[in-house]
Amino acid sequence: MKKKVLLMGKSGSGKTSMRSIIFANYIARDTTRLAATIDVEYSHVRFLGNLALNLWDCGGQQSFMENYFSSQKEHIFRNASVLIYVFDVENEESEKEGQYSDFKDSLHAIQENSADARIFCLIHKMDLIAEDRREKVFAHRCAELTSLSAPSKITCFATSIWDESLYKAWSDIVYALIPNIQVIESRLQKFCAICEADEVVLFERATFLVISHAQTKEHKDVQRFEKISNIIKQFKLSCSKSGSHFQNMEVTNSQFSAFIEMFTGNTYVLVLMSNPNIKSSATLLNISAVRPHFERYLKQEEK
Repeated sequence: MKKKVLLMGKSGSGKTSMRSIIFANYIARDTTRLAATIDVEYSHVRFLGNLALNLWDCGGQQSFMENYFSSQKEHIFRNASVLIYVFDVENEESEKEGQYSDFKDSLHAIQENSADARIFCLIHKMDLIAEDRREKVFAHRCAELTSLSAPSKITCFATSIWDESLYKAWSDIVYALIPNIQVIESRLQKFCAICEADEVVLFERATFLVISHAQTKEHKDVQRFEKISNIIKQFKLSCSKSGSHFQNMEVTNSQFSAFIEMFTGNTYVLVLMSNPNIKSSATLLNISAVRPHFERYLKQEEK
């Protein structure tokens, strides 16, 4: 199953940097050496086995943008499942008007050629805004874009390559592309209850984006999944640089035990336990026992 994903926005908005971090294992500080995208760069990313993301990173120079909306319109916008439009939050008013004009052209083109496509707007480089102003600035930009997009529906995210917000946005975007995700979530909830876990989280193996989760206890940190994604991704990179291969991890203290295990051929699972009466060996046995069942469920959902 192939899904065409358009990544668009003005030159310098940060499209290629975020793509490289999520899909090519870059760390944030290394993205400074990336060159500007020329025309369209195509990436074929296999995600959850048979689900393939055809990612079109569209160069944002004005000459390219004009071609996208004229001679290349049908080629670019036809059969798209998702449009991701990236906005540089620090652009001046004059530059912002140009961004909004190109965004409107993109909306018209996607409506003409892929009317059912989901539309996501990433208000990027939020780390450059003073922390006490970020929420207000994001809300203002989101309101502007929502009004500009009507009657099309959009979903906005505040993002930065320097924190977990990027993983949150891309996890939600990919989540929208997974067919019948409710079935996976239902099975995960049953597994969580059976092994008496506080929480179970399913991650995609290559990107460590969150696919789904189930919980029996509430947690205050709403960004915990993305923080874990970021930490484990960096740890995996450190392992590969030293010639090692990350396979699993167990963290235990006086309050909880956390198990991160290779689960199916395309996923990792995190199981969080706080019940001191349940032995680690029992949790690992439960993970091993349910593994072939989830392998089958995921393959069925990918078809």
